[in-house]
Amino acid sequence: MKEHKQDLWSKDRDHIIHPYTNFQKFKTEGSVVFSEGKGHFIYDSEGKEYLDGIAGLWCVNIGHGRTDIAHLMAEQSAKLAYYNTFEDATSPPAAELASELARLCPGTLNHVFFGTGGSLANDTAIKIIHYYFNQIGQPQKKKVISRKLGYHGSTYLAHTLTGISSTHIGFDLAPNLVHYVSAPYPYRRPAGMTVSDFCDFLIQELEDKILELGPENVACFIAEPILGAGGVIVPPKGYHRRSWELCQKYGLLYISDEVVTAFGRLGHMITSKDYFDIQPDVLVLAKGISSGYIPLGATMISDEIYEVISRPKIENPYFTHGFTYSGHALACAVGLKNIQIIEEENFCDHVRQLGPYFEEKLKTLEDLPIVGEVRGSHYMLCIEFVTDKHTKKPFADEVAIAKRIYYHCKSKGLIIRPIGSINVLSPPLTFNQEAIDQSVFILRQSIEATIKDLEKEGLWTEKVTQA
Repeated sequence: MKEHKQDLWSKDRDHIIHPYTNFQKFKTEGSVVFSEGKGHFIYDSEGKEYLDGIAGLWCVNIGHGRTDIAHLMAEQSAKLAYYNTFEDATSPPAAELASELARLCPGTLNHVFFGTGGSLANDTAIKIIHYYFNQIGQPQKKKVISRKLGYHGSTYLAHTLTGISSTHIGFDLAPNLVHYVSAPYPYRRPAGMTVSDFCDFLIQELEDKILELGPENVACFIAEPILGAGGVIVPPKGYHRRSWELCQKYGLLYISDEVVTAFGRLGHMITSKDYFDIQPDVLVLAKGISSGYIPLGATMISDEIYEVISRPKIENPYFTHGFTYSGHALACAVGLKNIQIIEEENFCDHVRQLGPYFEEKLKTLEDLPIVGEVRGSHYMLCIEFVTDKHTKKPFADEVAIAKRIYYHCKSKGLIIRPIGSINVLSPPLTFNQEAIDQSVFILRQSIEATIKDLEKEGLWTEKVTQA
């Protein structure tokens, strides 16, 4: 058995190119092989148990190891795992899931294009919007406004939409297509500016950017309700509504990227209208749509957009966009079952009830000297670390502060996600009070252990930073 585990580790190291691999360490350290999961626990190949504090990657909302999903997958596979949905073909699960998503989404978001994840769903959103403006005689409307620190995927176009500049290094992305405005990051707002003033600043900046580019040239604005991989950033109150109103004023379409926030993570199936009071023209879904049991993504578009793109064109009656796995029968069956489970087992109510408790418990860590801010909402939270609470000075990249804390947490049985100077928690929605308490307990121990490590290495001293 030991030889088999080593064999798996070697095969992975030697042949798999992992997303966001750190090649400074990977060739010697390799991967942890995770082999089982149950509820909000995950188990490695040695049998060690961990609390999965990140739901795989923001996505295993209903928890690991659901036998009802497994049985459903077996039944659907035996019946029809796949048939293409090109032109005039469909399957019962694809039709049923499309109808369910139309029911869940606000306003006139009644039409769906299926893909296999968030990156493709965002690519589809931009491609359809460009096509839409071409059809209504405004082919010059191509530019996109995104936000710094926004994350929208990793395909060529979705990576261009992503405003995390460090991820662009070394890649040639689509030039002059996407233009970025400031992240709505209250903790890092300019010194002396109130949160309300900061919101005014952000809205003015967005309007200035639209006018600079020319409203006649700008197709859309894309935004996550809460920025995810960019730092679990909750924009100031009123920001979403006001940015949406600007889009209405200047004729921009609004894309709400709910890849992370939908399907219960914030206590709602869809958050744009219910939680943030906006009615997007396009809404992007993935991750929690299938709870990670199978790759699935969806781009929802309004009746108004659909009416235009579905008009037959004499020169080409086809809508020539699609993927082999669009509307995959097995994936859509899983999506349907996943939605049923979330609704029947009242996961949204559970998150609304325990979310404030989770936030409150995690905020108790703010008494630790390197914790600058605990932020987020419900089951989408993070901790930001600083060398000095007053100046908010971040740790140098080479200190790898969040990674250090991640390693301590992992050794104690908790998986969190390190991103720069923050640690993210986005657990399965099965997380109960016991799991929350245990996670916060391990985090406190791990942060305290990291402080001791830094002091021993001469990388941080509380007395110096307070002087």
